[in-house]
Amino acid sequence: MKQQEFFTSRWALIISVLGIAVGTGNIWRFSRVVAQNGGGSFLIPWVIFLLLWSVPLIIAEFAIGKYARLGPIGAIGKIAGKNFTWMGAFIVMVATGIMFYYSVVTGWCLKYFLSAASGNLMHVENHFDYWNQFASGYSPVLYHIISIGIVAYIVYRGITNGIEKFSKILVPALLLILFGLFIRAITLPSSFEGIKYFFTPDLNIILDYKVWLNALTQNAWDTGAGWGLIMTYAIYMRHKEDISLNASLIAFGNNSISLIAGITIFSTVFALSSVDAMQQISQSGPANTGLTFIYLPKLFERLSQSNFINSVFASAFFLALFFAALTSLISMVELATRTLIDFGVGRRKAIIVISIIGFLLGIPSALNMKFLINQDWVWGVGLLLSGAFISFAIIKFGVNRFRIEVINGIGSDVKIGQWYNIIIKYFVPVQAIILISWWLISSINWDSEWWNPFHIENAGTALFQWTIVLIVFIAFNKFMFQKVVENNK
Repeated sequence: MKQQEFFTSRWALIISVLGIAVGTGNIWRFSRVVAQNGGGSFLIPWVIFLLLWSVPLIIAEFAIGKYARLGPIGAIGKIAGKNFTWMGAFIVMVATGIMFYYSVVTGWCLKYFLSAASGNLMHVENHFDYWNQFASGYSPVLYHIISIGIVAYIVYRGITNGIEKFSKILVPALLLILFGLFIRAITLPSSFEGIKYFFTPDLNIILDYKVWLNALTQNAWDTGAGWGLIMTYAIYMRHKEDISLNASLIAFGNNSISLIAGITIFSTVFALSSVDAMQQISQSGPANTGLTFIYLPKLFERLSQSNFINSVFASAFFLALFFAALTSLISMVELATRTLIDFGVGRRKAIIVISIIGFLLGIPSALNMKFLINQDWVWGVGLLLSGAFISFAIIKFGVNRFRIEVINGIGSDVKIGQWYNIIIKYFVPVQAIILISWWLISSINWDSEWWNPFHIENAGTALFQWTIVLIVFIAFNKFMFQKVVENNK
């Protein structure tokens, strides 16, 4: 199979992959998790796990995608061997399962941007009721359609004229808006109290194992490591592109943006909140939306005495959130589209099929918050399995061989040492096992019927859905290997 398109430059590649990593989780989830885990106490293990989870897996994804020049199904089959192609299919399923409801979340951000830009958001009397009225109606379906439609158009245009071109617009615009909000936030009266809490560690809290587990979880869900998305974009890397340097830039760039977003939100909440700031930041609300769609709009109303100025800043915030969601959604749709392309379907037909499926299977999440929460739980925890499968594939290939031939091969400017062997062979699998076990055991504690597959968030529903998917993929393992790997040699 001849490679048709490549990113035109290193800048184009980095900015596009940064669009994968920087999503809504950097803005709303990160701040909430920091608040729930002792502020500065959380940041120490968060940085440690950036090095022990995110960076190694991002390096792995770049290397596998560049080496195999196939999506996750073919890439894992090529790296791990024909008997393990089903692992790549599971990685695709997890990212695609997230895509179905993530387009709904993207639609929420668009709705709130339009509401803020029109000035309506600043005249809402009860933001809790306003959110519930919107989320429980049919409007989310409309915004879901718009979101999936915008992304389908971008992906349809291909890598150079689509993903790269729009990423060069959306990602810098997102960063510019976020930086503007950051400057405004830190200049608010009493904002320093929020910054101080954000960076001041409490040694007693640092010793709490839950803080460390939450720090690992945030890295697993926040950077895009282990999703298969970076692996997909790496297909379009030029041969001379360095792997380890690009991976490090993405990982540290993503977490730097999380820090900027966190400082912005903490500064704003501490400066403007008339009640307990930590309680407001920590509240999650349905699908972790409490801080973003209920509480922050209240704060924007207090930013100044001018509704126009308040609307401008609220519009900027939700536009940044929409851009963050959109760039992440683009990568999910591209992964699903690339999967069909690997099976021999043309890009045009593939994007039409994926758009229709994405629209139809996103409707339940648009209409039912409980369904969205269930899918977020099942496939969110499933990401940890995806990371473990990538690690397993490298172990099967040969860790040292992978490091020397694939990572440090053609185009490598920065050579990776033997420390990588230890992390990818031992640390990543152990971290995945610990995290999956912790989340499933925790769900047993909060649900007495933990085995019931029809509950919203418990071990039973995750294991049930994973099992069905894995049985199907294992049954079709031979077919997938022949169709994707052997036919694309």
